[in-house]
Amino acid sequence: MQTILSTAGTGLWSTVAKPVLITDITMPYVNDERDFGELCAHFNVAYWDVSTDGLIYTDPVFLAGLQQWLTAHGLAGADVSYSEQGMQGMDYVSLDVGAEFIASWQAKFGELTV
Repeated sequence: MQTILSTAGTGLWSTVAKPVLITDITMPYVNDERDFGELCAHFNVAYWDVSTDGLIYTDPVFLAGLQQWLTAHGLAGADVSYSEQGMQGMDYVSLDVGAEFIASWQAKFGELTV
């Protein structure tokens, strides 16, 4: 699943406003209760370089675009929010998801983690 999302440059960790190519989304962790997990939005580093552009983390336009895109693909996008700063990667944005998102992921993909 690929898409292009944008940043506004108004996050706490970056002032860069530009497109970001999302190359994949994964959910590497879900707790035993299935009410909390981590979603990773992997991006192409040719579009966004954390070393020069900063972290996408806290950019409101990126998060809104991702939530909208997830919803359009049958996932509970409103149940997605940024995780903590220390969870952010060099080629992915780390996000927290709740029970509603986890249930929608399982209904769509059949597996909880990929």
